[in-house]
Amino acid sequence: MDGSQLTGPQLNDLPDDSELLRPYVSGLRQRARAQLLPLCTLDFSDGFLIRFLRARDFDVELALKLFLNYQRWRRECPEISGCLAPRSVLGLLNNHYHAVLPQRDHAGSRVLVYRIAQWKPKNWSAFEVFRVSLMTSEMICTETETQRRGLKVIFDLQGWTLGHALQINPSLAMKISAVLSDSFPLKVRGIHLINEPMFFRPVFAMLRPFLPEKIKQRIHMHGSDFCDTLTDFFPLSLLPPEYGGEGPDIEEACQEWTNQLLQSEKLLEQIAAHPTGDIGVAPGDSAST
Repeated sequence: MDGSQLTGPQLNDLPDDSELLRPYVSGLRQRARAQLLPLCTLDFSDGFLIRFLRARDFDVELALKLFLNYQRWRRECPEISGCLAPRSVLGLLNNHYHAVLPQRDHAGSRVLVYRIAQWKPKNWSAFEVFRVSLMTSEMICTETETQRRGLKVIFDLQGWTLGHALQINPSLAMKISAVLSDSFPLKVRGIHLINEPMFFRPVFAMLRPFLPEKIKQRIHMHGSDFCDTLTDFFPLSLLPPEYGGEGPDIEEACQEWTNQLLQSEKLLEQIAAHPTGDIGVAPGDSAST
């Protein structure tokens, strides 16, 4: 059987070095080179390209669009992409704003938690808060299982204030939505909002038009009674006690992920400094024809 006879999910389950994946990797590489020249003369590593193919179930056309979007925001948004150093937002991280839960859910997805009450707008800008998401996204998209099974996000909006809302203007909303929804090699399997106040709705209404239809369909609003519904989507063993589960304490999970980001600081700085983000290829390596 050749690779063309397999479905996207079947291809996704193959290892990176499978011969059946080579035609897809080669096809994406050739098309990416053609699209990016003369903006970029670098080659691309197999592992880097496979992230984009897995994110689109090995549909080369869709993977190419995703890849080009990723390269575009890196070029056009240096204020976002130019710094991925965890120490630049260490105060926010140490305030237990963000966690990647240690356990995956029943579908194998990574589960991310953001706690808005821990973001103090007078101390950290929306750009700095967004930087945390980018650092985590760069880290988890290197994980083969996450490439295959995607991620789910829980946004705890308790503590949302006018100060938070004033940080999110339409231009930033468009950038955030574009980068996270169709410019990063990750499958977003679900977005869960809890403790959302009434005055969060205008901000959500500003973000919504920039989201693809498939993402809109995966947004779940749980309100303040989230313990009654959140467990319909996540196992008790995964969720922290603060969210009705039996997993690790949320502050413990936040600190553990902060430690992982700090341990990966050199890697993240290399990604930020690399022209394409593909540190598997040295900046001096030219693409062959």
